[in-house]
Amino acid sequence: MIIIGERINGMFTDVKDAIASKNKQPVQELAKKQTEAGATYLDVNVGTAAADQEGTIQWLVETIQETCSTPLCLDSQKPSVIAAGLKVVNAENGLLLNSTPLNKKSDEEVFDKYMEMADQAGPKANIITLTMDKNGVPQDVDTRVAIAAEIVQKAMEKGFDTQRLFIDPIALPVKVPNAQVQVGNILNAMDQIKYLADPAPHMTIGLSNVSQGTSERSLINRIFLAMAMSHGLDSAIADALDEKLMNVVATSDMLMNKQIYSDSFLKVYTAANKA
Repeated sequence: MIIIGERINGMFTDVKDAIASKNKQPVQELAKKQTEAGATYLDVNVGTAAADQEGTIQWLVETIQETCSTPLCLDSQKPSVIAAGLKVVNAENGLLLNSTPLNKKSDEEVFDKYMEMADQAGPKANIITLTMDKNGVPQDVDTRVAIAAEIVQKAMEKGFDTQRLFIDPIALPVKVPNAQVQVGNILNAMDQIKYLADPAPHMTIGLSNVSQGTSERSLINRIFLAMAMSHGLDSAIADALDEKLMNVVATSDMLMNKQIYSDSFLKVYTAANKA
């Protein structure tokens, strides 16, 4: 299971304050702690913490790379911000560009731009693509799958390896009226997306979105993650510092026969991810 640590995000107060004061220590501590907890990638998102998003993502990338070599996930739906981050990131460690819809009303070619940036960064650069287009976030299974199929087709036409795609069917908060049905829609969409190509694209999700505004965030995230893994999810943008959540990842992998059982399987999983 690929865990993309979510905590280096300007939406969090500690990161926002660190960006404002250019204090490297909190950012570097989050990078090290998430890596030690088993994060495969570290998400890097300026959010609304700075007006100069391009300069700030470069500062974040350079700050993180001073202290660890964990692959980074450059997170912005603005190609210019991603391009700025690419100027300073070490793509040889591995890289994710997060994220692009199929298209936008303001930019029909946005997905092409992300593929081009990934190709320029090298073969270890992958893309998170949203099952979303210029009409917005789909509310049903069929539209999610249809957009995912267009994403895969377009990647194939451009010669972009589908294994470099991480398709995100977009989790919506269960607390929003009438949104609870979306959990089932996402799982049903996953069942179909994994057959769109052979080998299949990766599937990912912004896990914390599903619990936004709820009183039992960690519990909801854990249960949904286990459910989604059984439907083919192999990646998630999640809180790697939530030990109970990471234990669910390890246990699900074991029960799905991706890890050999032993009485110390949790320790073995953690040690393997640290390595």
